[in-house]
Amino acid sequence: MTKSLTFGCATVAALFIAGCAGWPTAPATDHTNAMTYPQARRSDHVDTYFGVKVHDPYRWMEDVDSPEVQQWVKAENALTMPYLENLPGQDWIKQRLTSLWKYERWGVPYERGGEYFYSHNDGLQDQSVLFVTDDPGQPGRALIDPNHFRADATNSLARWTPSWDGKLLAYAVSNGGSDWTTLHVRDVRTGQDLPDVIQYTKFTSAAWAPDNSGFYYSRYPLNAQGEADASKAVSIYFHKLGTPQSADTQIYALPDAPTHEPYAQVTEDGRYLIIDVEHGYNANAVHYKPLDDPNATVVRLLDLWDALYNFVGNDGPVFYFETTNNAPRGRVIAIDIRSPEPKYWREIIPEQAETLSSVHYTGGQFFAEYLKDAHSLVRVYNHYGDHVRDVALPGLGSAGGFEGPSDAKETFYEYTSFTTPPTIYRYDIASGESTVYRKTDVPVDDLDSFVVDQVFYQSKDGTRVPMFIVHKKGLKLDGNNPTLLYGYGGFDISLTPYYSPARLAWLEMGGVFAMANLRGGGEYGQAWHLAGTKLNKQNVFDDFIYAAKYLESHGYTNPHKLAIHGASNGGLLIGAVLTQQPQLFAAALPAVGVMDMLRYHTANANAAGWASDYGTSRDSKKMFEALYAYSPVHNATPGACYPPTLITTADHDNRVAPWNSFKFAAAMQHAQGCDNPVLIRIETRAGHGAGKPTWMQIEEIADQYAFLAHALDMPVPGGKGNQ
Repeated sequence: MTKSLTFGCATVAALFIAGCAGWPTAPATDHTNAMTYPQARRSDHVDTYFGVKVHDPYRWMEDVDSPEVQQWVKAENALTMPYLENLPGQDWIKQRLTSLWKYERWGVPYERGGEYFYSHNDGLQDQSVLFVTDDPGQPGRALIDPNHFRADATNSLARWTPSWDGKLLAYAVSNGGSDWTTLHVRDVRTGQDLPDVIQYTKFTSAAWAPDNSGFYYSRYPLNAQGEADASKAVSIYFHKLGTPQSADTQIYALPDAPTHEPYAQVTEDGRYLIIDVEHGYNANAVHYKPLDDPNATVVRLLDLWDALYNFVGNDGPVFYFETTNNAPRGRVIAIDIRSPEPKYWREIIPEQAETLSSVHYTGGQFFAEYLKDAHSLVRVYNHYGDHVRDVALPGLGSAGGFEGPSDAKETFYEYTSFTTPPTIYRYDIASGESTVYRKTDVPVDDLDSFVVDQVFYQSKDGTRVPMFIVHKKGLKLDGNNPTLLYGYGGFDISLTPYYSPARLAWLEMGGVFAMANLRGGGEYGQAWHLAGTKLNKQNVFDDFIYAAKYLESHGYTNPHKLAIHGASNGGLLIGAVLTQQPQLFAAALPAVGVMDMLRYHTANANAAGWASDYGTSRDSKKMFEALYAYSPVHNATPGACYPPTLITTADHDNRVAPWNSFKFAAAMQHAQGCDNPVLIRIETRAGHGAGKPTWMQIEEIADQYAFLAHALDMPVPGGKGNQ
């Protein structure tokens, strides 16, 4: 690949490329004339990395609130939105998505103090409502309805935690999709809020004190202007109910490690405050504080940063952890804090051939959720680690739940797959019997008319990579099917099968859906994850490129019919492969992506934490060269013909700063060498994606699918066709 620099193809580019000429031409499938894009000023700003000068002409876009950026955003939306609204089939797609979304659905019940909390949506409610009942066999009552938070339903319920006795509920509200949240406390019996209000928080849950007098939480420090400073790490505070936040007591901070962030939980027996210390995604630390001794100090139980340790539960002073310590696919260990040295650790569940994805200690048993080739297996072990049984699952899908107190007699879990809507089961812990608790009925005539295949293909270096492919029965493998390839490949996150009304619409339109389980994810444990990080990140892009080649070589599709989609780290994936191999794809949907790999980490402390996967441009010359070689913003090559591309982001996204997408859009529009459109759709009341109301999701997906249908010459039912 080439570099887009102030001096064109500089000598440094020779380290990474074969040359500057002869770029292959992407399929020019759009039937429009070349667009006139809004003017994006190109400054002369240059940064120097290890002696290499890198032009950053759109540095000014990082000030997203500046009048110049705001004007550019308005101009881009003024170009994009009319284009999308007038695409053939847009109305039918939106109507069909609305129909497919209209089905009643529930969340898995969660029990505290004899009260069962669960979410419910009647189908087209913009936000799911939190319900509570004291009898899981009877309908509950609405406790929090986020649809009333704001008229356009863009404020959402981000998190909620009941007190130990189930009488109070701490809940977090997000404004417009922001990661910033405000905590409130609701009386479960009356449905009324207490006066307590907690600000300056992201990502934190409330960890209730044993006597329910208040809770622990993590918050950011304030700057000189009295605003939360997201560039600094959080510390743990205790809030006593009935007092102002200004009276909250700081419980734990790590001034000696300013990039390490502590988060709190309280053990079920109320004896210990467990402190999970986070920095990156490959290792963590665990500290604890006894709560039955007011003079006790914090003990740094696990502080070597040698593995991941996830606290599962405890029996008094015996703590249970799910860990990658000496087990890249995961195992469960017991640590007696009276003899905490590693030589005294006891292995409860050894590492298996499959990847351990999560563990719950419920009803005195361990429910271990595994991944086998990216689909769920659930094994149950007793207190001593003896295998009791496997939970029988209906097929190749995803299962999750199994939470509850240590003395629970029952627990609940959900199962779903590409063609199975979420079904909630009640599980009897003594007998192991699963019975259907909530069955979802969806407005689809025949889900059996769709086929799910799992295939395995070889990546560039010979690595065996799994991929799910979903399509209508009777598909002709003539290489001419419109296909949407989806991927992520990062942060130890696994892609597993689940039901999606949006994907059903794509399948009904005659499309093929493919999901590749790339390296960088967690499907095969720590080694699989690390094989797609830092200097190995190109493996992720190669895995995706070879997934595309598999689909094309096996008769599913061809470069004129293949679209690609990914979000967040997956948005980076799409930006990278789009700039590396544009000739392979007919359309691209990079969403909320990390696009400027030389500066992504400067946005906030959360972004800086991604360095465990990405590295940073200041780490070393090799790390800079690796990032520079694939950074989408820096590899948009003037004169190359890129396929039709619709970039999506939101101006309230404070997880992946929207300037990543702004810079990428400006660079791509400047570089585009053919008539294919490069557009950016910027939502103005949304964030990274969580909490997005139903109406907004439907509108965005309708725009994306209409864009793809037009680019792929894909007939749309009820549309005018693309001829």
